[in-house]
Amino acid sequence: MIYFDNAATTYPKPRSVPCAVYASFRRYGANPGRAGHDLSLATAEQVYFCRKALAEMFGAPDADHVVFTLNCTYALNMAIKGLISPGDHVVTSELEHNAVMRPLEELRRRGKITYTKARVHIGNPAATVAEFERAIRPETRLIVCTHVSNVFGVVLPVEQIGALAARRGLCFVVDCAQSAGVLPVDLKRLRADCLCMPGHKGLYGPMGTGVLICSGARPMRTIIEGGTGSLSKSLDQPDLLPDRFEGGTINVPGIAGLRAGAAFVRATGVEEIHRHEEAVAGEIYAGLSEMKGIKLYTPAPRAGIIAPVFSFNVDGLGSEQTAALLNQAGIAVRAGLHCAPCAHRAFHTLETGTVRVSPGAFNTQRDASRLIKSVFQIAKSRK
Repeated sequence: MIYFDNAATTYPKPRSVPCAVYASFRRYGANPGRAGHDLSLATAEQVYFCRKALAEMFGAPDADHVVFTLNCTYALNMAIKGLISPGDHVVTSELEHNAVMRPLEELRRRGKITYTKARVHIGNPAATVAEFERAIRPETRLIVCTHVSNVFGVVLPVEQIGALAARRGLCFVVDCAQSAGVLPVDLKRLRADCLCMPGHKGLYGPMGTGVLICSGARPMRTIIEGGTGSLSKSLDQPDLLPDRFEGGTINVPGIAGLRAGAAFVRATGVEEIHRHEEAVAGEIYAGLSEMKGIKLYTPAPRAGIIAPVFSFNVDGLGSEQTAALLNQAGIAVRAGLHCAPCAHRAFHTLETGTVRVSPGAFNTQRDASRLIKSVFQIAKSRK
């Protein structure tokens, strides 16, 4: 199977990742932070090493500002609901994943907040930032947006949006689901209150891992409370990080794997991973662009404008049909709405969906050629 569904989860993982997960069961099987015996302390040390590595990768003030979550969706819910209050207004983009839109919509339905979706202008950062600024109201509290569209690869000017939020005194949350491990991401440079990311995508960790990186500059309410192993005499959730947002036992085997995945990314280099993925995606895009009956929705992958993720359709075929035919040819892609109906509405593909191509660090030029040839055969058979 040739795998081009890395925007959903990266596959395969580096060999070091399953090895680290297995080793955690043998060497670090105690509950971290819950006892003073050697095994618990050794486990807590391994968890700390992962926090420290991620803090260094993403510009966190220190390791304690790295919070482990179940996935990016949990991190986004914690950030959004932790920073806003009833009556607040939120600005987001028209390209958001449901991990952002569903929490906002649920809060809107309950009469808690209002929100506005800002238009995104591909390749025109100033125009996009102007749209965000126009959407700000006196009651606006938060800007939350994706760094990279999970469907169309559009890169938002998050550094400029962060500067806008700072200038207007607003909270800023960035969904780094498609950028962490592929594009440069730094909490301080983005002036963000929170970065939210999955462990299982560009960081090459196991599924069931996510990360919330907090600046700590603003108080955040909790959405989950419970045992933390600290300040246990009090019935109040601790204020100290990361305990405030880590009620209950954390996923130690997943975190061990995430540490190994993050080490792979750091050793390979984010710039090198991006260069490689862009080369593979660019070859596929170029091949498809020469075919009749193929609809492409964005410019070719290009640094700062389109990340190595893009969508297409074959004339006369539903996106799921195309994906099924590619599956028969031994190629894995994702079709449909990709949990991002707002992005599809913006690109007028809500009724059809799209076929998404998302390379990873282990895809090759040969894989790209196989996909191009398979799409050509599918398109040719439709004539």
